[in-house]
Amino acid sequence: MPFQKIEPERVANSITRQIESLILKGVLRPGERLPSERELAATFGVSRPSLREALSELEARDLIETRAGAGVFVAQVLGSAFSPALVELFSTHEEAFFDYLSFRRDLEGLAAERAALHAGDTDLQVIQDIFDRMEAVHPKRKSKEEAKLDAEFHMAIVEAAHNVVMMHMMRSMFEMLQAGVFYNRQLLFGKRSIRCELLEQHRAILAAILARDPVAARKAVEDHLSFIEEAMQQQIRDAGYEETAKLRIARQKVLKS
Repeated sequence: MPFQKIEPERVANSITRQIESLILKGVLRPGERLPSERELAATFGVSRPSLREALSELEARDLIETRAGAGVFVAQVLGSAFSPALVELFSTHEEAFFDYLSFRRDLEGLAAERAALHAGDTDLQVIQDIFDRMEAVHPKRKSKEEAKLDAEFHMAIVEAAHNVVMMHMMRSMFEMLQAGVFYNRQLLFGKRSIRCELLEQHRAILAAILARDPVAARKAVEDHLSFIEEAMQQQIRDAGYEETAKLRIARQKVLKS
C-alpha cells in the first residue's frame, strides 16, 4: 500500500513555515524588527529552544538577520532582482526611466484590475485611508510627504491584487524609486498644477477600485502614468531649454569682453 505513517511536525518547522509565509505575503517587511524572543515564544505558545531553532534555520537561509544589541530583523531581500551595477546603469541612462514607466503602466494596470476584482474590505480600507492622508496633506504643500504617500498608495493597490510575485517585484521597483534611481517625484509635487492633477488622478483610481470596475481601474492607472511620462518629458525639454539659454548668455559675455 502507498500509505505512510503520519509523523508529528516538529514545533520549529511550524514556526519557520509561519514566518516564511508572513514574509512571502509581505506582512513582515524587509528591515522590520521582530518581537523579542520572549514575546515571540509567548505568542507562538512554544518553548524558547524551539523558537531559537526556527530562527536559526531562517537566518541560515538569509530570510532574517540578527544585529548585535538590536534584535532580529527581516532581511533586506528586496532589490536582489537587480545587481548594483544594473541599478547604477538605470540611474544614469534616460531610456531606462521611460522603460520603467512603461513597465509600471503595464504591471500596475494589471494590479489595479485585479484589485478591483479581488480586494477584500480591509484592502479597500487601507487604500482609502492612504488617499485620505493624501488629501489632508495636499493643502500643506509638503512635496516630500506627498511623494511618500503616492508610493504607499500605489503599493497598497499592488498588495490588494493578491499576487505575491507581483508584490515583491513592485516593492523592489519602489525601493529604487524612493532611492531616487529613476526620478525625483518631489519635482513633480513641487508644481501646483501638477500636484492638483495628480490628486484627482489618484481619486479616479480609488473610485474605480471601490466601484469594483476592473476596466476603469486599469485605465485610470494607465492614464495616470502616461501623465507622469508626459510631465517628465516636458521637464527634460525645459532643462534642455535652460541649458541652451545659459550657453547663449555665456557667449554674449564673451563677445562683450
